Amino acid sequence: MKKVGMVSLGCHKNLVDSENILGLFDRNEYEITNDPADADVIVVNTCGFIESSKKESIENILDMLSYEKKVVVTGCLAQRYLEDLKKEIPEVDVYIPISEYQHFNKHLSTIDKDIDPSLGLDDEYRIVSTGPFSAFLKIGEGCDNCCTYCAIPLIRGHFVSRPYKEIIKEAKDLADNGIKEIIILEQDTTKYGIDLKEDKKDIVGLLKELLKIEKLDYIRLLYLYPDEISDELIDLIAKEKRLTPYFDVPIQHSEDHILKDMHRRGDKDFLRNLFKKIREKVPNAVLRTTVMVGFPGETEEDVDNLIKFMQEVKFDHLGSFTYSREEDTPSFDYPNQIDEEVKKERMNKVMRAQRKISYQLNKGHLDEVMEGLIIGKEGDTYLLRNYWNAPDDVDGKIFVTSSRPLMVGEKVKVKINDAFIYDLMGELLD
Repeated sequence: MKKVGMVSLGCHKNLVDSENILGLFDRNEYEITNDPADADVIVVNTCGFIESSKKESIENILDMLSYEKKVVVTGCLAQRYLEDLKKEIPEVDVYIPISEYQHFNKHLSTIDKDIDPSLGLDDEYRIVSTGPFSAFLKIGEGCDNCCTYCAIPLIRGHFVSRPYKEIIKEAKDLADNGIKEIIILEQDTTKYGIDLKEDKKDIVGLLKELLKIEKLDYIRLLYLYPDEISDELIDLIAKEKRLTPYFDVPIQHSEDHILKDMHRRGDKDFLRNLFKKIREKVPNAVLRTTVMVGFPGETEEDVDNLIKFMQEVKFDHLGSFTYSREEDTPSFDYPNQIDEEVKKERMNKVMRAQRKISYQLNKGHLDEVMEGLIIGKEGDTYLLRNYWNAPDDVDGKIFVTSSRPLMVGEKVKVKINDAFIYDLMGELLD
């Protein structure tokens, strides 16, 4: 049997695409291998969001070419720079941009004559790679927010909601196959349904239907746009135990003039009031965000004010990244661009402040009993995921000691007995 290897780069949304691609190869009677030297075909699903991710994608393409196998390059980089890639790296056997995903097999048939060229990617045949109990569920594609620094609309196009019935069917199929936790994805999940003509549902309506799937223990939302978080959504999360009280709200900055230049809706007062309302309505809410430093025109005072805002809101989890000057985005031509070393210094300053906030908040979890799923093991300790931490590098880990063996996917209760800057430690309660 022929074998396929996969390199999946970038975000979780790209990972879902990779799982769909693997499902297509499975339908084409390929075996999946983790060893590129053992593969007949290697797929590199690239990211092209910012400069560092583009470099990582190029490095992986070149690395996979060294195995002298058939190499397929797809994903965001292939969508954004297709002609440049064909010219600069002609050794790649097939380039398949995102816009051609429904004709995936047609392109593959140029390197394998036994492949049926009529097949395209299909969520029904997706091979979940995130373990036997947890899966991502993508509910749309693209983005209409058009932030001035962001290339996503250039790559993925305008926002398109996935058909409601299709989402529910996949969620039911996942649950029937043992998935206990789904993590809902889109560039902006709060916008779901705005473009639907039939079976019109907004994000609240979709969540209510997903909650009817009793086999699902946990449902988590990622990527909430601040001014689209309705009172109805907050109230639903407060009411429903199986909806994790986890508010992933990327703010990018706190200062009004920067938010305006970023084309972000809402100002500092709006953000302040939003997080205050969430904390009041959902006392155990976990707040996660990302912030960008080094945007054109940002000053040291802006960074200090951002840190003051962080200290006021007290985000449980916060990731910081530096502004990447991306061609074809409006901010590429903004004046007052900032030196890379200054950006890095500002990012380090922000993260030093966040470490203190995280440690303070983590100590507040001491003696708390947490329920969640065992997701793996590191050394002699197990790893737990619950309402506090999403499957993402931004969040910390919950380590668990146990006097008995634990199974991946097992639901357990843990008492937290130690706290670190980013992580928690607990012991199993039988």
